[in-house]
Amino acid sequence: MKFKKILSACALSVGIGLSQAAAAADTIKVGVLHSLSGTMAISETTLKDTVLMMIEQQNKKGGLLGKKLEAVVVDPASNWPLFAEKARELITKEGVDVIFGCWTSVSRKSVLPVIEELNGLMFYPVQYEGEESSKNVFYTGAAPNQQAIPAVDYLANELGVKRWVLAGTDYVYPRTTNKILEAYLKSKGVKSEDIMINYTPFGHSDWQSIVSDIKAFGSKGKKTAVVSTINGDANVPFYKELGNQGVSSEDIPVIAFSVGEEELSGFDTSPLVGHLAAWNYFQSVENDANYDFIDNWHAFIGDKKRVTNDPMEATYIGFNMWAKAVTKAGTTNVDKVEQAMIGMTAPNLTGGTAVMNKNHHLSKPVLIGEIQENGQFEVVWETDGLVAGDAWSDYLPGSKDLIADWTPPLKCGNYNTKTKQCTGQSK
Repeated sequence: MKFKKILSACALSVGIGLSQAAAAADTIKVGVLHSLSGTMAISETTLKDTVLMMIEQQNKKGGLLGKKLEAVVVDPASNWPLFAEKARELITKEGVDVIFGCWTSVSRKSVLPVIEELNGLMFYPVQYEGEESSKNVFYTGAAPNQQAIPAVDYLANELGVKRWVLAGTDYVYPRTTNKILEAYLKSKGVKSEDIMINYTPFGHSDWQSIVSDIKAFGSKGKKTAVVSTINGDANVPFYKELGNQGVSSEDIPVIAFSVGEEELSGFDTSPLVGHLAAWNYFQSVENDANYDFIDNWHAFIGDKKRVTNDPMEATYIGFNMWAKAVTKAGTTNVDKVEQAMIGMTAPNLTGGTAVMNKNHHLSKPVLIGEIQENGQFEVVWETDGLVAGDAWSDYLPGSKDLIADWTPPLKCGNYNTKTKQCTGQSK
């Protein structure tokens, strides 16, 4: 009798396990890996909500492959090692089919070995420094040639800037981007003494001495500009200190790569009027697709004052491309979806079509916007058409000979065109 009870209990346990597995198989799980607390929450919480909105909309269309999508949200809390732990948890414990996540490059770099080891799939929606192409990542934000280089060209050609302050948060994205920009500026004849580089930690709040140094650097009779790769909530005191010290956009314009509508909504923008940002999208773009996106966002979030921004558009494009790729592949299998993604197109929100290239980077337009009193941007310059994202910079000695091509026969993220060797991940 005791033996029969044990067998019965085991059978019941197995049955419950199988029913749970069957229930899990009835949904397609979407991992959301964005900081909901800590210094980056100011930027990343909105992206979490964007993914949830996209999932809700897809489910209203009937889901994918006859299944509903299920969001699995975690909070890596602006803690870079925790990003890796949460990514592993999403793949191994939660069994997600895809991850939408990360903002900073240090968080992406933390996650990268995990998703490559476990053959996961991640969409990364934020501008970054390039110098990377992974089989397991699709980069829907801007590479340097789609943001940083055009921004510098605009300042030099349109505003006559001769001296350059490269100010960033102290981590991989600003350091690598500024390394590229320094090499690019010098290739254009800019001398070392006309380039000032400064880094501050995440969450930096005391900007008085740094802004004073910027003012002094800009007082040498040459037009000076700040190229800002400052990330997160450190932007709030930085711009406030510029206003406190009377640094106007006419004196020393700032062009930012990590300040968009969401960041500006957090403080008084009157001292910032005329300063600039370079992105691939602004909320102020006049386009029916954009109007629909804004209306859907306001309805989902329940607040008409909430703004949209570039990483939201990158999330929108990436999500829609992934959904199309899953449909095309007829499965959520990572290897099949990865190949289905290459060449995939999807509407952007600026009136054109985004294209996913062989290097896992998008073709996108580049826009430069000027900050207005209402916290929005007026577009003052844009490229004639789409710019294809470069995985590897043409201005760094170790990178200029590298290409990424994830189609046969190469299927390599860093193929050296001179040695004919794949020097990194290939599958």
